[in-house]
Amino acid sequence: MVIFNDGVAETETPDSAVVETDVLIVGSGPAGSSAALFLSSLGVSNIMITKYRWTANTPRAHITNQRTMEIFRDLGIEEQVLADATPHRMIGDTVFCTSIAGEEIGRILTWGNHPARHADYELASPSLNCDIPQTYLEPILVKNATMRGTQAQFSTEYLSHTQDQDGVSVRVLNRLLGTEYTIRAKYLIGADGARSKVAADLDLPYEGQMDIAGSMNITFKADIAELVGHRPSVLYWVVQPGSNIGGIGAGLVRMIRPWNEWLIVWGFDISEGVPEVSQEDARQIVRNLIGVPDLDVEITGISLWGNNEMYATRMQSGRVFIAGDAAHRHPPSNGLGSNTSIQDSYNLAWKIAAVVAGQAGEQLLETYSGERAPVARQIVTRANKSAREFGKLFQALGVDQAETAEEMLALIESRKHATPEGAAKRAAIRDAMELKNYEFNAHGVELGQHYVSSAVVGDGTVKPEPVRDPELYYQPTTHPGGRLPHAWVGDSRHKYSTHDLAIYGEFTLFTGITGEEWATAVRKVGDQLGVRMNTVVIGPGREITDLYFDWASLREVAEDGAILVRPDKHIGWRSHTLPADPETELRDAVAAILSRSE
Repeated sequence: MVIFNDGVAETETPDSAVVETDVLIVGSGPAGSSAALFLSSLGVSNIMITKYRWTANTPRAHITNQRTMEIFRDLGIEEQVLADATPHRMIGDTVFCTSIAGEEIGRILTWGNHPARHADYELASPSLNCDIPQTYLEPILVKNATMRGTQAQFSTEYLSHTQDQDGVSVRVLNRLLGTEYTIRAKYLIGADGARSKVAADLDLPYEGQMDIAGSMNITFKADIAELVGHRPSVLYWVVQPGSNIGGIGAGLVRMIRPWNEWLIVWGFDISEGVPEVSQEDARQIVRNLIGVPDLDVEITGISLWGNNEMYATRMQSGRVFIAGDAAHRHPPSNGLGSNTSIQDSYNLAWKIAAVVAGQAGEQLLETYSGERAPVARQIVTRANKSAREFGKLFQALGVDQAETAEEMLALIESRKHATPEGAAKRAAIRDAMELKNYEFNAHGVELGQHYVSSAVVGDGTVKPEPVRDPELYYQPTTHPGGRLPHAWVGDSRHKYSTHDLAIYGEFTLFTGITGEEWATAVRKVGDQLGVRMNTVVIGPGREITDLYFDWASLREVAEDGAILVRPDKHIGWRSHTLPADPETELRDAVAAILSRSE
């Protein structure tokens, strides 16, 4: 017998109950909760389980970049996120110092806050980055997912799965009752973190290694507004003796809430075992790094974790997928972790929705791994490279050669000397700080992801060569596979981003006045393939005009050409001009993107 309960089918058997759904998501972190939100928004039934009682209990990820904020805008939750976030203007004065109350070594304007870089960020997207700790973000994602249809099951642990040609049977444990039951789904998403049991059961291929270094988090409350309010940032790097638990290096003081809730991160030699740190030890560490011996401190948490350098070279096996930290495991440098996790799910969700609705062939799902595995490799490599680049600053200061605390302090002090050696050290420090732009202002890494797969139909052209450093600078392009360029368009009363006009869950075709014939082709192809498609004609006298003439500069095709945007805001295909038979060309392109054999 099958019983339907809020859209989820529950099959009763003599031995156990089997709950049925389209998609089962394991994990409620950024990848899992966003996958649930995307699928529910697309009308796909899904269950999200987590073995934990509730969402993240430590701040963890926090920097939320423009690509992710665009996605939140697309899902209608951007304002909810911003309401709980520290805004863009308050996160940029990254400070390097001997203590928060002590001397500065230097500052970097980060996350696009430098005037020379701010224009790049403003021009690239309708949304600016911000800082929202994972403890604040996850509840927003879970709330909106459940409001839109997700069945969220906390204290429910994934045990194992088996899959066949029709679906996946997943054995789970209700940790409150101690009972096991089966969830039968068409697809399974393993978003269960860096120690993913789903990924381990799949035996997917990985490159790299885990636990290459040890790190400690100390969360605490202390009002230090007078020390930081004039140089607002989320990151304060402290170079002082002992900052690596008995070693010589740097400790990180990270803002959680301005300016009274904080997190300290520093490393330890994982080969020597895990250190024991008491509340009093933690309080002393905080006072040392802040530089106020009698600071009133409330320690709220101490946790240890390993730095990883590992990524999956394949993110799918049959009907089972992995997303987030299950696929890419790396230190928090560059702030890429939760962003990439959410973007994984954004890529996967529309493809699953299309297949479940019968609009696409199963082969479309293969493109998830083909498109996202290279991104996993890129961000793991970049994050670890950024972490290692701190060595240049230590070398410039000379502290990598120090054997005692006194020697370290003397070497830091020597940067002030009016000598040729002092001048050389100051120049080396400046160069080392400039190198950190690759961690804190890597705009191209954040926005420049370009897909190559069967879900992208080429136009016979070669992707444009970057005119500036592709890691530091984003270069907009409508070349198939790239992200839809942002431009402000609209009319005399309204202003929209091009991203706002590419409706989630639909294909959108952009063209100009002389290309209006494309609108007829879009209607016919949409009807023939049973796919939701929309046409945006940009030009004077039409519903949407090119307000600042920016779109004409960005589109890279003639006015009568066409740019076909996939539901995830990546370019699926384009035509440089209006062909003799636009309907056939468009139908062939959409069918190819969706792996439709007909």
